[in-house]
Amino acid sequence: MNHAPQSHDPLTTAVPANTCCKTDGTGLDILSAELVNQRNLYLRLVADFDNFKKRTRKEGEARTAAQMASLFHELLPVIDNLERALASGASPGSQQIHQGVAMTLQQLRLLLNKHGIVTEECIGQMFDPHRHEAISQRYDPSQGDHIILEVLQRGYWQGERILRPARVVVNDLTSALSAQSAVKNSLD
Repeated sequence: MNHAPQSHDPLTTAVPANTCCKTDGTGLDILSAELVNQRNLYLRLVADFDNFKKRTRKEGEARTAAQMASLFHELLPVIDNLERALASGASPGSQQIHQGVAMTLQQLRLLLNKHGIVTEECIGQMFDPHRHEAISQRYDPSQGDHIILEVLQRGYWQGERILRPARVVVNDLTSALSAQSAVKNSLD
């Protein structure tokens, strides 16, 4: 005789055929309990599959957004070069090339705008270390302290996310005032 413990697995345990015909109701109770177990298993599987679909969709969207951001980040130096080419001016024989570069740059800017990537004109605005990268400082008494005097490289944003901070020259009145007071103190 085999005295090994037997596990009760509702999926593999067969219900004897004659139990459903008993009049005391135990066969019906067993079948009802089995039905409840199978229904609960089914509901858990449906919920797990629904969660899997949602998670997969979110991961796919995040992956696509990261790939797009990477592409745009790699495209920004190309735009910078086109802007530098336009800033150098057109020579008498290269007017058509200059016009073609301007049109290409315009198309790239429209493409960026289509995907919510914007730039702003920040000359004359207050320096914001979250949006700007100070490359150098300059003294200009006609402007306020920490005002952006020059943009060396445009910054780009997508919504609230910074793709690249603007590289700027910032007005620094405090160092000039400190230098003036140091000179004044040394003369006294």
